[in-house]
Amino acid sequence: MSEQGPELEIVHLLRKVTMEFGLRQAEFAARHGMHPTDVRALVCLLDAERSGTEATAGRLGAELGLNSAGTTSLIDRLERLGHLTRTRDPRDRRRVLLAVTPSAVELGWAAFGPVIGSAVALLRDYDEREVAAVRRFLGGFLTAVSEPDGGGPGGAGPGSAGPGSAGPGSAGPGTTKPGSAGPGGTGPGSTGPGSAKPGSAGPGGTGPGSTGPGSTGPGSAKPG
Repeated sequence: MSEQGPELEIVHLLRKVTMEFGLRQAEFAARHGMHPTDVRALVCLLDAERSGTEATAGRLGAELGLNSAGTTSLIDRLERLGHLTRTRDPRDRRRVLLAVTPSAVELGWAAFGPVIGSAVALLRDYDEREVAAVRRFLGGFLTAVSEPDGGGPGGAGPGSAGPGSAGPGSAGPGTTKPGSAGPGGTGPGSTGPGSAKPGSAGPGGTGPGSTGPGSTGPGSAKPG
């Protein structure tokens, strides 16, 4: 076996983190009567809220790689569980806007908050240049794995280790794009439901919220 340089070691470490987060996200989903894609949906909605983007069923379905029937089924399920609300857009009554409920955010934060807090604590030990380097690397890698061809030569091919190597619960019912990743990035994330508190990675990045996904889990954006 050829020796790996530090670059590949980092890529493989990132894959391990992604897979571990995916496992946690799948366990969170099962514990609360959800499919892993439900958690990923919550993360997407939390990410949209943090960025000030209005979330509609069409936009959510496109992000998850679901067809119209699959998206409707997912939204109905999350609404029944009390994790999502639908409201008419006051500026255009034909549009329905989606939002994660505060209780779902708290649920995600309770599950993914400790690990997200650990990540935040690690980053606080880095200086500004180190934090910028981490952000630049993760942002560039995200762009590469988001491209249809996996970033081209040197991108995330089979066995390469990029997030999205798929952990448990990658695609959900109604998925139309093979390999659409499972929740996360986060958890209802980007790394989990809730990145730093709910709102990011949570049932989101890795859990709802995100740091994760989608941070990381539902309700990522607490700390910070």
